[in-house]
This record gives sequence, structure tokens and C-alpha cells, in this order.
Amino acid sequence: MYRLKTLEIVFEYPMTYTYQAPPIPKAFIWRRAHSLTGLWLVLFLIEHLLTNSQAALFVGDDGNGFVAAVNWIKGLPYLPLIEIILLGLPLLIHGFWGIHYLFQAKYNTQPSDGSQPSLPGHFRNHAYTWQRITSWILLFGIVAHVIHMRFLEYPVTAQLDTQHYYLVRLEKDNGLYTLSKRLGFDLYSQSQIQEIKQTIFSHLGPLVALEETPEQLIAAQKNREEKAWVEAFESLHINANQLVAASKTFGIAELLIVRDTFKKPIMIFLYTGLVIAACFHAFNGLWTFMITWGISLTARSQNFMRKMATLLMIMIAFFGFAAIWGTYWFNLSH
Repeated sequence: MYRLKTLEIVFEYPMTYTYQAPPIPKAFIWRRAHSLTGLWLVLFLIEHLLTNSQAALFVGDDGNGFVAAVNWIKGLPYLPLIEIILLGLPLLIHGFWGIHYLFQAKYNTQPSDGSQPSLPGHFRNHAYTWQRITSWILLFGIVAHVIHMRFLEYPVTAQLDTQHYYLVRLEKDNGLYTLSKRLGFDLYSQSQIQEIKQTIFSHLGPLVALEETPEQLIAAQKNREEKAWVEAFESLHINANQLVAASKTFGIAELLIVRDTFKKPIMIFLYTGLVIAACFHAFNGLWTFMITWGISLTARSQNFMRKMATLLMIMIAFFGFAAIWGTYWFNLSH
């Protein structure tokens, strides 16, 4: 029998090794930024559809919850800056890199001649494909939504005496007259606007004070306000089948725009599609966010989070559908 002797080597000086970690790739950083901004936009979508649903869900409430929420948001200090930083920049980052990834995406749920993989039997492959399809829908849908609500239909502001007004153009219907008494806004037809114009311009004085006396300064300011009042009406360019609503609060003006939008079948159809696309994209993305950030790693936790994301998707979509289908047809038709 042989015994093996252990060999012990002693170094006189300790040996140390340093390892230089490679820099984090920029692509990794931007993917994480894309993921984080996506989470933020999911939270915004929830808030947005919950707020809008208050125009319809509480039938008989005349949208007071919606009006209060919109007025509160409108009253935030530095609102334009908040919108740019908390909404505009996340949308820009998420949208820019989303488009970049769209052109790199390779779908594997379609029939193939063998040159590319085709695996239509896996549910997650279909979810991946629809995540990219809804990206295109949202790209054009959000742009159209912003143009429609923020530029084409956005309330025109005017001041008369000491009162600030928000003016909106609406398609004429009999329900507006009864609604105006309950919500407290005024309606003006094309002929009434012409009468106001003639009355104001018939006695309109100088727009600039000839002398800097308090009386003339106040009179000149009043003349400028009356001229701006007429110009605000005329800027809406209504026809014989339209009315201008003048509201003292921004929330009521926005409620009337939402009501007017969703009494048109074509707008109901388009916005229903947009809500479906937005909710699927948001909550399928939320599920992948949980995996990306290591929150949901095991198959069991991923299955649980998929069910939770699906439940949230259905709930938030319901709130969106409530605003679309219920604002005019159930709550505010008359």
C-alpha cells in the first residue's frame, strides 16, 4: 500500500487578481428604459380610463365625478411642464424604441416555407405577435387621439367681464338643452353668435386707452375682452347644425366634448378598437415586465401573474368601454 503525501505550496507574497467588468451595453440600458417607461404608461392608462369612465358609470350623476377629476388635473401648477416630463417624454422614449424593436421583430406564428420558424401552437408566440400588431395600432391611434382631443376639439378660452369661459363646438341635439340646465352651461347657435357680434361691434370703443386714467384703462380692457369674445366664437366656425357651448369650468367643457365624440358610431368603433389594443398591449407588457425585472421567475409565479394581468386587462378595458358606450347612450343623452 502506498501513501500519497500532500504537497503544500506556500507563496511568499499573496497573489491578487483583478477583473475589469465590461461596461453595460447601451442596448441593455435602452431596453430597460423602454421597459420602465412602459410600466409608467400602464399606470397612466389605468388613471386615464378610470377618470373617463366616470362620465358614464354613475348613471344619473351627470358626469360630476369626471368633471371634478378633470378640473383637479387642470388646476395643477405647471401642468404643461408636468405633461411634458411625466407623459410626453415617457411616450417618446417608449415609442421610439418600440418602433426600433418593431422593425427587428420576427413573427413565428404564420405559415412558413421552412426558411423561417413557424410555431403557431404556442400561446406566448401569438401574444408576442399581437404585442407587435397592437404597437402599430397604438402608434397611429394615439397620434390621432392627441390631434383630435388636444388640437381639433380642445376648448377655446375667452373672458367676459370677470368670468373665464371655455367654448366648444358641438353637433346639435335636443338633449343638449336639458343638459345645459343641469350642468350650467350656455348654448349659442349660428344666428345668436351673429347677433352678439353685431351688438358688440355696434358700440365697441377704442381698444387702447387714449389717456391713462383708470376709467379709460378699464373701458379699453373691456373693449378688448368683448372683441376677443366674438373672435373666440368665430374661431369655432360652426354651421347651422352645430352649437357653441360656453362653460365656466374646463371639466364641463371636456365632458361635452367626450359626449359629442361618443354619440357618433364611427368614433365608437374606432375608440373601441383603440381601447382593446391599448389594454392588451399594456397588460401583456406588464406580464413580460415582471419577468424582465426578475419579479416573476418560476413557472408557477409566471402563470399566476399572467392570470392577474389578464384580469386587470379585462377590468380596465371595461372602464374604457363604459366611457365610450355609456357617456352619451346611457348617461347624458338628455
